[in-house]
Amino acid sequence: MVTAEQNEYLTRVGPGTPMGRLFRRYWLPVLLAQELPEPDCAPVRVKLLGERLLAFRDTQGRLALISEFCAHRGVSLWFGRNEEDGIRCPYHGWKYDVTGQCVDVPSEPAENGFCSRIRLTSYPLIERGGVMWAYLGPPELKPEAPGYEWTRVAPAQRYVSKRLQESNYLQAMEGAIDSIHSGFLHRYSVGDDPLLKRDPESLAMILGDPKPRFFPTDSPGGLYVTTRRDAGTDRYYWRITQWLMPCFSFFPPYGDNPCGGHAFVPIDDENCWTFSIDYHPNRMLTEAELGAMHEGKGIHVRLVEGTFMPVANRRNDFLIDRAAQKAKKTFSGVLNVGVQDAAVQESMGPIQDRARENLVSSDNNIIMARRRLMEAADGVARGAAPPGLDPLVQYARAVSVVAPCELSLIDAIARAQKPIETVAKRG
Repeated sequence: MVTAEQNEYLTRVGPGTPMGRLFRRYWLPVLLAQELPEPDCAPVRVKLLGERLLAFRDTQGRLALISEFCAHRGVSLWFGRNEEDGIRCPYHGWKYDVTGQCVDVPSEPAENGFCSRIRLTSYPLIERGGVMWAYLGPPELKPEAPGYEWTRVAPAQRYVSKRLQESNYLQAMEGAIDSIHSGFLHRYSVGDDPLLKRDPESLAMILGDPKPRFFPTDSPGGLYVTTRRDAGTDRYYWRITQWLMPCFSFFPPYGDNPCGGHAFVPIDDENCWTFSIDYHPNRMLTEAELGAMHEGKGIHVRLVEGTFMPVANRRNDFLIDRAAQKAKKTFSGVLNVGVQDAAVQESMGPIQDRARENLVSSDNNIIMARRRLMEAADGVARGAAPPGLDPLVQYARAVSVVAPCELSLIDAIARAQKPIETVAKRG
């Protein structure tokens, strides 16, 4: 349980808040690459950490992230013309380049230098792994570009989707590191989903031990969220999920299935973007895998055409099917793993009241993640660098391993991490 004051500390992300300052120290995913497909394409509204911004790609292909509103009369530049290396306000024609600098005020003589005194807020925007990343922190503290493994593989080896979640980022992120809920919320779905059921041995070990043991451990970038299940009389099945500051989680695949992960990016205090990632480090994704992902299977969801709103959402009670629930086709009555997560998390309200919780030992992952977030935010306030900025730290893979019972937790983690560490050092 946290206090009401601590809950405010953890969930408020606007400018000037402790958690907002922490998030601003990281590169955050904000757009899919296809949202800005070509030079002079339509601009895109971006709301991030409570700030209203505008992203566009100029005539030369350069990316821009600037204040959404014209400095003249406050008109949204989303209605503007993206042309000739800048975005022009439709109201009175004021024009801004990719740095936010005003370069033309048609009603004023060029020689008076008025333009040079007008500049909108702007932030760096880069493309990595088919995603646009923004950095909203102090320019002198800007970290290296993101180094997550999925951003480094070939495009044919990854699939990234994006959806709106109508809740605070924290309750979405906590769901991703809550290892116990899969045995209930997703109980019948994991064996029915084409992206989750293809390795019967791993699935049997997960479902065969209803009381796994949890060993959350601090890692350089966040937490090793480690789960141990019995796999016979002399072996343990270890699953090591990576939680990376401030809002990334990566979970182990079943067999040769793609690795999976999420990023829960705060739009404001009560909404977040959920980026869902499937990738394979060693092979291209198959047509069947890509087709299922596009159809909203696995960790992805079906979207309303032309939007990032899930088809199943809180306005239609996530299309709950009580008959399917009663028939044990789905534990919750909600279909699809990704929708199931959103349904229970949004049911808590826009911001969960954590002061009313009653936590148990299986919630240690969540307790430790909250502690690390608050400690990191406190550190930033003192001038310290937060954890997880190093691209090599970000280059961490979630893995599962079946190991002899006599192998310690530390040795299991070392065994599981060795392949990725070797690749990172070599590359």
